[in-house]
Amino acid sequence: MTEHHLVPIGDLVTAPDTWNPARVDGDTTFTYVDLAAVDQNSKVIATPRQVLAREAPSRARQVVAHRDVLVSTVRPNLNAVALVPTSLDRAIASTGFCVLRPNPTRLDSSYLFHWVKTPEFVSHMVRRATGASYPAVSDRTVLSSEIPLPPLPEQQRIAQTLDQADGLRRKRQSALTRLDLLARSIFLELFGDPVTNPHGWPEDTVLDDVADIMSGITKGRKLAGGATREVPYLAVVNVQDRRLDLNTVKTIEATEAEISRYQLKLGDLLLTEGGDPDKLGRGSLWNEEITECIHQNHIFRVRLAQERITPLFLNWLIGSERGKRYFLKSAKQTTGIASINLRQLRAFPILAPPLTLQQRFATAIECVSALKAEVQHSLATLDGLLASLQHRAFGGEL
Repeated sequence: MTEHHLVPIGDLVTAPDTWNPARVDGDTTFTYVDLAAVDQNSKVIATPRQVLAREAPSRARQVVAHRDVLVSTVRPNLNAVALVPTSLDRAIASTGFCVLRPNPTRLDSSYLFHWVKTPEFVSHMVRRATGASYPAVSDRTVLSSEIPLPPLPEQQRIAQTLDQADGLRRKRQSALTRLDLLARSIFLELFGDPVTNPHGWPEDTVLDDVADIMSGITKGRKLAGGATREVPYLAVVNVQDRRLDLNTVKTIEATEAEISRYQLKLGDLLLTEGGDPDKLGRGSLWNEEITECIHQNHIFRVRLAQERITPLFLNWLIGSERGKRYFLKSAKQTTGIASINLRQLRAFPILAPPLTLQQRFATAIECVSALKAEVQHSLATLDGLLASLQHRAFGGEL
């Protein structure tokens, strides 16, 4: 075992240059990297934007260079970290990042990048975050945190080992992305663009004609002394885009009548009431993952009452561009938050392609889902391997 002494990160990095958009021509464009540009799963800058200087956000102030390490200082994005690629040299980063520019004689950029991705570093940042409504850490907090520091050649060796493991992980993530694109291609190939409806599928039906739709149980309601028991319930956080996140499922006290009324059944489509405008129409199917589960009032349950439409096709149709446009047009919006109500959901105009085509789509998606499950299992194994390597590497055991 090699002993790695701890050194404050601030002793090993230099500050980036700053930039004032008011001092350049307003028509000058620049590449802007904000918190949303970083993919928190792959840890890469995925969606930088081109912005006019006169429209520059107030937080656009830091000039980044190739091999800088960006560390978000704002929750819930404290694990939004990235290594600046050559293509983004001289881009402008949000002040929501602490920009770390390693002294190349003392600290390897890749080594630092791997360190700020570790659970140890992220949990340290979370514990130091302050602010009730907008928790964050300061640049000073990041710079004062300590990093295990072996000699530079050993840093480079460790970084190379972790790069290889992370490379395998990224390939699995890329495979998942391609499978998602394949599923979308199958949908468009079979049904055409739902916005333009090029195949002329019947569209004279609204969702209320073919489904029973209701919201769920309300927390904090008055029970009037009735007998209750504890049951699992789904909250908005559990319902993602065509998937359920069941890592944390809470329970609620409910009466037998409420449990009977709100209990989910196989094939129910769950849709969130609102949130960010781009999340409207977000929903997933219930496949009885949990025995006797109900749902909260901010989630709509759509239960098909006719066999003209399959649950899977409906899930994809509502989540398509057609659904997003309808809900954005219909939704109530206030300060960046949009919400829909039962009346608007019931009036959603559906397309009705032949049932055989919908069933064919379900068969194809089942195959894609099976492949995704295999890749996700492999990815979970690689995640465990990388976590183990990180622990050993920064503990001086690699």
